[in-house]
Amino acid sequence: MRDDTLFERFVADRAEALLRYGYVLTGNPHDAADLVQDALVRLRGTWERVRLKRDPESYVRTTMTRLHINTWRRRRREHITAEPPDGSYVDSLYEGSPLWDALAELPRRQRAVLVLRYYEQLTDAEIAEALGVSRGTVRSQASRALDKLRDDLPTIAENMGYAT
Repeated sequence: MRDDTLFERFVADRAEALLRYGYVLTGNPHDAADLVQDALVRLRGTWERVRLKRDPESYVRTTMTRLHINTWRRRRREHITAEPPDGSYVDSLYEGSPLWDALAELPRRQRAVLVLRYYEQLTDAEIAEALGVSRGTVRSQASRALDKLRDDLPTIAENMGYAT
């Protein structure tokens, strides 16, 4: 089968899962779509090598995670508003919830570590490889993120209607 056909099949089969992963990383459906698109463009350039050596989805997810963490380095001229003129997707289950808001306030690397650990259920070694950091960094980032969430727990519980 031709590489073009295999690539197209991979994108068709995994695009939805990659968009969900991007949404969990970014907290924004528009940024998630951009992240997936950027990662797939990079995958297409190395498709033959990646397809033969390892799982392409792992490559895309690692690329997405690294792109997400490094976005602060790029200047962005576009400002996303709460109500874009062309409509938007709102995941009512999470968006606007106090817990989601607390997660959104975490630094990018801490949030990425929590997503990879609890959403993707990766080990510290796998997270370290995906982010290009040491296992100690993964553990310290997770610890800091969880400490921050624990500190915010009374406020989160109050905003969710639980008595503290």
